[in-house]
Amino acid sequence: MLTQVTMVMFFLLDDVRRGTFWTVGQISSATGAQFLNTEKGIPRSTFLSWLGVGLSSTLFFSLLYGFGNKYNYQLVRQKIKLKNLPDAFKGFKIIHISDIHSGSLKEKEAVLKGIQLINQQEADLVLFTGDLVNDRATEMHDWKDVFSQIKAKNGVYSTLGNHDYGDYVQWDSVEAKQQNLRDLANVHEQMGWRLLMNENVAIEKDNATIRLVGIENWGAKARFPKYGKMDLAMQNVDPTETIILLSHDPSHWEAQVQKQYPQVDLMLSGHTHGMQFGLENPYFKWSPVQWVYKQWAGVYQQADQQLYVNRGFGFLGYPGRVGIMPEITLIELTS
Repeated sequence: MLTQVTMVMFFLLDDVRRGTFWTVGQISSATGAQFLNTEKGIPRSTFLSWLGVGLSSTLFFSLLYGFGNKYNYQLVRQKIKLKNLPDAFKGFKIIHISDIHSGSLKEKEAVLKGIQLINQQEADLVLFTGDLVNDRATEMHDWKDVFSQIKAKNGVYSTLGNHDYGDYVQWDSVEAKQQNLRDLANVHEQMGWRLLMNENVAIEKDNATIRLVGIENWGAKARFPKYGKMDLAMQNVDPTETIILLSHDPSHWEAQVQKQYPQVDLMLSGHTHGMQFGLENPYFKWSPVQWVYKQWAGVYQQADQQLYVNRGFGFLGYPGRVGIMPEITLIELTS
């Protein structure tokens, strides 16, 4: 569909060109002028036609190639400098993953390679920022044994994304939807993941602490509900501590965190997947998703606050990746 739409756009542009010349020709004929001879019609532009065919074909074969990248996990190393980071946490290693979307996954052996890559980093902490499933907790039945293998010295902590609430399917009753969310929370527990629901915990090392805050999904875009409650999540948090916030949707950063919670040092998000399509190199980064999300992949900074947006572990809709690979982020904290 995308490739056909791309081709049709160029043909439509050519038809507008032809229609304009035909109209001008008719007017000139009616006034006796000889501006343009339209008796034999106006042929299509060879340039526009071949440009449309070329670009649509490039898109088609790129998407076809991308099918093979859906389990091509990339380890992204990122050093994050935090103000007032305790000396005990200098060099502290955090694995950040997001958007597993287990309902889309099919190949266990391929996914296990991603899990092994995570564990090989011997991280101090693993943080997951939501969208464990597409819609239903039952999607995890065949995957709990896989993702429960993720280990870290200080544990695995998680939060919810917009897909985890079951908002995109029709339930038999409100109770059925609520039960699905309870079942999903149980899945996190069964895997040994500590689910943070508008709450915070202290991570301790050598008599020093950093504060981990996790909220439910909070999106600034109109179609995404705001389940997250920062006032609850930040209760009893010392503003002088190093504070790391898990919040699925990166639009939360500018919409609320920067304005109302300047004490948050680092926010970790996912959600965008980098649209699973784009171009990236050390000097250039582009994806159509940037027309919707200002912060969509990688690290962003405003004053002393930073945001990191993970490109997603899984996939949704299009079962592939073009240019934007599935990501496992290894964050090293420095001061």
